[in-house]
Amino acid sequence: MHEPVMREEVLDGLAVRAGGVYIDGTLGGGGHAEAILRRIGPEGFLLGLDLDEEALARTKKRLAPWSGHCRLVHGDFSEMDRWAREQGLDDVDGVLLDLGMSSDQVDCPERGFSFMREGPLDMRMDQDAPVTAADLVHDKDEAALADLLWTYGEERASRRIAKAIVEERSRQPIRTTTHLANIVEKAMGGRRGKIHPATRTFMALRIAVNREFERIDRGLEAALNNLKPDGRVAVLTYHSLEDRRVKHLFARHVGRWESLPEGGRSWTGETPVVSWVRRKPGTPSDAEKANNPRARSAKLRIVKRTDREE
Repeated sequence: MHEPVMREEVLDGLAVRAGGVYIDGTLGGGGHAEAILRRIGPEGFLLGLDLDEEALARTKKRLAPWSGHCRLVHGDFSEMDRWAREQGLDDVDGVLLDLGMSSDQVDCPERGFSFMREGPLDMRMDQDAPVTAADLVHDKDEAALADLLWTYGEERASRRIAKAIVEERSRQPIRTTTHLANIVEKAMGGRRGKIHPATRTFMALRIAVNREFERIDRGLEAALNNLKPDGRVAVLTYHSLEDRRVKHLFARHVGRWESLPEGGRSWTGETPVVSWVRRKPGTPSDAEKANNPRARSAKLRIVKRTDREE
């Protein structure tokens, strides 16, 4: 059983308290949810969401001792408003989003997230979703593929890789993770350094398949709207693209003071208004990085709902 990333930092950052009401929008293995449930006690309540039905089934077993004061749902955190309404929750004390991949997903070849083991080119978090990575690889033209790899993976060799993919698929279908990884590796001129040449390509396809950026935007707005005054949202990110997205959305709600030409100041920003719990993101300790490789790139950002300009 894998340890949740930055567990104590998340609990403290959310100011989890006995009797509180919380939403874990990305249950995964249930480590953070279990820690929250232990702290809120029998008077508290947790709503947990996850798109992955396999992960949800495992987590329900793990959290069975707390079934009386938690509700676990097969649902998307971007639709948090809907699930909160169904549970009668409109003022919650805190929301957690852990945007990382679970080890169970990565380690399962049949899910197609990793190029380390051969599996179908799938990459769907929700296995009922209609579009797979194989669909994108075969249906998009060369220019659209290159744009996808650059936009979602910041892959500098996006055009070269897209050209290689289009050439290969004209000869035979690209259906497996290892087949695609070999195409990318060859297009990149082989392996150099510790990072596999296909890393950014796989990340870009995964983000596109699961509409991750769109879901992050919608999910964060829903989280902020469901908070009570002084309620908090904590987000764990694992790569620069999603961290920038979270940072910029939060910054729009933190707002800023602008000087007026006629003198004085005016606050501008989006509602609901929040403030940073800590301006700089939290990072794992050296000990956690050494013991949990998944935590190495993690960043923790937390805001508090204030509903007033500060």
